[in-house]
Amino acid sequence: MAQHSSLPGFRDFYPRDFATRAHIFSAWREAARRFGFEEYDGPPLEALELYTDKSGEEIVRQLYNFVDKGGREVALRPEMTPTFARMVGARAGELRKPIRWFSIPQLFRYERTQRGRLREHFQWNVDIVGEEGVAADAEVVAVALEALCLLGLTEADVVVRLSDRRLMERLLLHAGVPADQLMAAYAAIDKLGRVEERVIRERLETEAGLGPASVDEVFRIFRLGELSALEGAYREVEGVAEELDRLAEFFRIVDDMGLGGFVTFDPTIVRGLAYYTGIVFEIFDRQGVFRAICGGGRYDTLLEAVSGVSLPALGFGMGDVVLKELLADRGLVPEGGAGVDFYLAAVGEEERRVVRRVASRLRSQGYSVLYSLRPAGVRAQLKDADARGARRVVVVGPDEVRSGEVVVREMATGAEERVRLEEL
Repeated sequence: MAQHSSLPGFRDFYPRDFATRAHIFSAWREAARRFGFEEYDGPPLEALELYTDKSGEEIVRQLYNFVDKGGREVALRPEMTPTFARMVGARAGELRKPIRWFSIPQLFRYERTQRGRLREHFQWNVDIVGEEGVAADAEVVAVALEALCLLGLTEADVVVRLSDRRLMERLLLHAGVPADQLMAAYAAIDKLGRVEERVIRERLETEAGLGPASVDEVFRIFRLGELSALEGAYREVEGVAEELDRLAEFFRIVDDMGLGGFVTFDPTIVRGLAYYTGIVFEIFDRQGVFRAICGGGRYDTLLEAVSGVSLPALGFGMGDVVLKELLADRGLVPEGGAGVDFYLAAVGEEERRVVRRVASRLRSQGYSVLYSLRPAGVRAQLKDADARGARRVVVVGPDEVRSGEVVVREMATGAEERVRLEEL
C-alpha cells in the first residue's frame, strides 16, 4: 500500500500541535470577548467573482478555484473580508452600529510555500463597521495587542508599525505622483527595506511614471520618517495638517490605553491592497526575524464595492503560522497536551468495576478521567498516568474498597489526601 502524506503547504495537526492551535485560538477569543466583539463565520467556498470583483482577475493565480457540478465558478476563500462585507451588506439595515465582529476562518491560497507562509492557515479577523473616528482604529490595534499579551508577548517582543494612506496620498501627490499612479507607487514603496533602493527607483520611474526629481522627493519623504519631521517639512502642504492632526489624536488615544510603547509611526507601511483608505498597520517581532504577525487598516469604500452598502469599516487579520513560530522562539508554546484531571488505577478485576462507576460519577461532574481499558499492573498504570499528564492519580485496591477510602495523589507536588469514595 502506498504511503500518503499531506499536500505541500498543508498541515496535519497531531494532538500536541492541535493543543498549540487551541491555545492561540483561546487567546484570540478571550481578547475579542474582553473588547465586546461577536463571533461569526461564513462558508469556505464562495463565488469566484466575489474575489475578482474586489481584487481583479490577477487574484485567480493565487486561488484554489474550479467549476462545481452546477457549472458555477467557485473558489476556496483566500481571505475573509469579502465574505464579511457580503454578510454585513445583506443585513446592514438591521445590524446595530458600530458592528463589532470577529472570526477565525481557515484560508487557502495557492502560493509558493516558504517560512511563515503556507497554502492554508487560520486567521483571526477582527472588524468594526459604522465608525469613522480614529477611536475605532485605536480599538482594533488594542485588541490585537491584547491577544498577543495574553499569549505572553510584551512590548519588548512586538511592535506595531503604523501609517496613514490619507497622509501618504497627500505627500505623494505633492511629490509629483499622478493620482492614477498612487497604487503603483505604493507597490514600489512597500518593498523599502527589502530590496535595493536602485530597484525601487526603477519601479517608481517605469511603473509609476515618475521623473528623477519626483523620485528624489518620494525618497525624501520616507527618509524623514518620524511624524514630527514630516510635520516640520510638509504641514503647510494642502490637506497634510488635517491628516497629521488625525494621527495625533490616534496616538493620544493609544497612550490613554497604556499602549503607546507598542506603537510607532512608519511611513513605509502602506499595505499592498488597493482598498485601504486610512490608517494601516502591521505588527512585527522587535528583532525583525519573522514576517508580519498581523496586518490591517481602514477600508471605508470596500463594503460599497462588494455589497452596495456604504459604511466606514476597518479591521485586521492575524495568522497562526508566523505567530506560532514567534511563540516557539520565545519559549511560549505550552508543553504537552491538555492532560486529564484523574487517572484511576485498579489493582484487580473487582476493583475495575468500582473504577468504572467512580469514573462515570466524576465525568458527570465535569472532570476528565482516564483508566486502563484492559487489565494491567499498578506500576504500568501509574506509568501510563504520568505519560498522559494526569493531574491526580487514585489507586483503587481491595483495602480501599473495604474501607471506602482512597488516596488521591497530586502528581505535580506529590501531595496525598485521603478521600472517601462517595466524595469523589
